[in-house]
Amino acid sequence: MLTTRRILLSLAAAGPFALARPSLAEDQARAERSIGAPDAKTVVGEYFSLTCTHCAAFARETLPRIQAELIDTGKVRWVFNEYPLDQTALTASMVARYLPVTRYEPFINALFQTQDRWVFNRGVNPTDELWKMAALAGMSRDTFDKAIGDDGLKTWIIQQRADATSRWAIDSTPSFVIDGQKYAGEMSFEAFRKLIPNS
Repeated sequence: MLTTRRILLSLAAAGPFALARPSLAEDQARAERSIGAPDAKTVVGEYFSLTCTHCAAFARETLPRIQAELIDTGKVRWVFNEYPLDQTALTASMVARYLPVTRYEPFINALFQTQDRWVFNRGVNPTDELWKMAALAGMSRDTFDKAIGDDGLKTWIIQQRADATSRWAIDSTPSFVIDGQKYAGEMSFEAFRKLIPNS
């Protein structure tokens, strides 16, 4: 929990941000979210839901080693694709996409680390908890309200999800598309590494 707070506070320390025009917000919200070298030989598309416990476990237990050994070494470029399984996950994805591109990955990692607080805690309102997390990441209340009220972004995310279902037969999370082949399910680093050519 303290680590998550530190991550979000470090994002806030990077300075406030403002979305000057709706067109800039739309462009930013729909921009690709990825980490790794643009010229990496292998591109991995991850399809995840922010309320999925298996996605959270993968993000906590496997992805850090993938990042250290495959992404940071230039072998893999990792592309994040939201595949929300419910309204709460959809709202969280919309908020995440209203953050600057560089703050997206730390924010979704923080959401995965704190699922028990904002997803599975029956005593709280998930949207209220998302607002607290977004505020720690440096988002203003005005921007947060714009994010959760952006019907165009909501439609776009839902369409991206439908396209993934149609193109790759994505039907569960987490799922991965590697060199045009779909793989599904939470897995260990060793199992995942076997799917990466020349790793």
